[in-house]
Amino acid sequence: MGIWLASASERRSQILKDRFGDIFIKPLDDVDEAHPSGSVSHKVLEICKRKSEAVDFNHGFDFVIVADTMIEDPDDFNSALGKPTDELQATSMLLRLSGRRHKVWSATGIQIAGDWTFFIESALVEFTELTEEQIELLIKSKSWLGKAGAYDLAGMAGDYATLVDGDELTVLGFAPSALNLI
Repeated sequence: MGIWLASASERRSQILKDRFGDIFIKPLDDVDEAHPSGSVSHKVLEICKRKSEAVDFNHGFDFVIVADTMIEDPDDFNSALGKPTDELQATSMLLRLSGRRHKVWSATGIQIAGDWTFFIESALVEFTELTEEQIELLIKSKSWLGKAGAYDLAGMAGDYATLVDGDELTVLGFAPSALNLI
């Protein structure tokens, strides 16, 4: 069974390797990840679909998996906290999430025999009130790099964040029901 994960996410690749063993990993080039208008759930699904459109039809794999994850701003369900580009943005995001609950949305597309099926799920995460020292530790650790909302629940931020509702897999990068197809 050949599985192609079309993602650069180390977390996603490790999850699939743990479940399915050897997989092929190659991110897609030139996918427009600009946020469309609408709710965060709409945005994450649309970007996932854009990724699917970038997959060459003659790839030769049994399954192709694309995914996207976004953090919903705690104050605006139409606004997503993306991946911070520097320490200042990461600090700002952590301050915004500190002591609050927010939704995490993951969309996953799976191509089987040439046909795409898409899944979208959300989970609710709550941060404790972060101290200046805790934020500084998270920033200096660089655990925020490449992470939507500037945190990784399975990393250091897991000491300060709790899954309140939903599946941890959603927060880590996949709509859980999608992986049940494989």
